[in-house]
Amino acid sequence: MHEVFETVAAAVPDIRAGLPGRRRKTDEENASGETQLAADVWADELLEERLTALDSVGAYASEERDDVVDAGDGVSVAVDPLDGSSNLKSNNPMGTVVGVYDAPLPASGTGLVAAGFVLYGPITTMVVAEGAAGRPASDATATEYVVEDGTPRDVGAVELPEDPTVYGFGGRVPDWTDDFEAFVREVEDELKLRYGGAMIADVSQVLTYGGIFGYPGLRDRPEGKLRLLFEGAPIAYVVEAAGGASTDGERSLLDVPATRLHQRTPVFVGDDAYVERVESL
Repeated sequence: MHEVFETVAAAVPDIRAGLPGRRRKTDEENASGETQLAADVWADELLEERLTALDSVGAYASEERDDVVDAGDGVSVAVDPLDGSSNLKSNNPMGTVVGVYDAPLPASGTGLVAAGFVLYGPITTMVVAEGAAGRPASDATATEYVVEDGTPRDVGAVELPEDPTVYGFGGRVPDWTDDFEAFVREVEDELKLRYGGAMIADVSQVLTYGGIFGYPGLRDRPEGKLRLLFEGAPIAYVVEAAGGASTDGERSLLDVPATRLHQRTPVFVGDDAYVERVESL
């Protein structure tokens, strides 16, 4: 699926160049009921145009639109065009998430054949995990690229380090369940807090330093906030390919059945030991 990620990398300069003038909110909401920024719409339209132009892509779906775009025969690409776009106003990191499914959408993570993300930080990087249909993510390989002028440069394999260092959990503390809050109190004595409001930036730190990222189910929102198809499963695929684990609290995020395009799920990814402790709750 190199073609998909080469196309995403080639779009990076245009996405970044279009951000400064698109920090304002629009009058529209996306399919999840969130107010869109002009940058969300810009990135979505740009990626839809370029990815559906590929002969290998048969469908395009985005967190920013209601339905799947039919592009003919080929793989299905699910995209969060600008993850953490609320960080644009404060000029903090954000990213783009891509999942490539060898199945019609909505599809569970077992249909993924590749997944990755772009991180718009001080430099632009892209992490891609590529595998094969019907094979587990642990058989896939994860690679980091530095993207310069739209060209990805391979800078090596991605593997979680043995000694975990950081953690980050989303949601307001008063909205956490008692069991989850007790777990966090244990973790904060063991790891350093790193949470920036963009899943991609926080997951990148976990991949670099080891640890755990999560957005739990909340008291008033037990299904969580993040979308399975566009965020949870693709990131789980990357982290599992890098030697880590994922869970929705009961099972790998890749095994969660997908019944709706914009289905939400609790998300936890990172080192095996911490993910197992989440599941023990």
